[in-house]
Amino acid sequence: MAVIEFSDYQCPFCARYSKDTFARIEDDYLDTGKVKYVFRDLPLPFHKQAFKAAEAAHCAGEQGKFWEMHDLLFQNQSALAVEQLPGYARTLGLSEDGFARCLESGQFAADIDKDVAAAGAVGINGTPTFLLGVVQPGDGRVKVVKKLVGAKPYEEFKAAIDGMLAAP
Repeated sequence: MAVIEFSDYQCPFCARYSKDTFARIEDDYLDTGKVKYVFRDLPLPFHKQAFKAAEAAHCAGEQGKFWEMHDLLFQNQSALAVEQLPGYARTLGLSEDGFARCLESGQFAADIDKDVAAAGAVGINGTPTFLLGVVQPGDGRVKVVKKLVGAKPYEEFKAAIDGMLAAP
């Protein structure tokens, strides 16, 4: 089973989910191996700093610190200007030169654009949105079974995930 999250680093509802719900999902389902989790970027057009913030997360990921940067960006939503992002790299102990080169080059922009296009193709236009599905044997693709929109409480995710895990 898999959960695919479409998120935006400037979205206050995404931050609330990240802070209040994700850790419990991680403890109960990801760390136990019951669920695979995929984070996809959906920087909304009216959140002007979200796209570069998404690039910053990918640049940190290149140095093995995606989730740490993800968390820092959500914790600092009011400070996501491009000139502030290198400070987060410094906080995480990343190679500042490597991070700066990555961010300036836009090397992950096409990947983020693909996530935006994928969201649009399945009718997702708001964040956070979650697709829950079954991982297909062989190709690893996810057959979507359920869609949750918004920063739902943990109990709603638990009910949906447990229901899918219990299904034949």
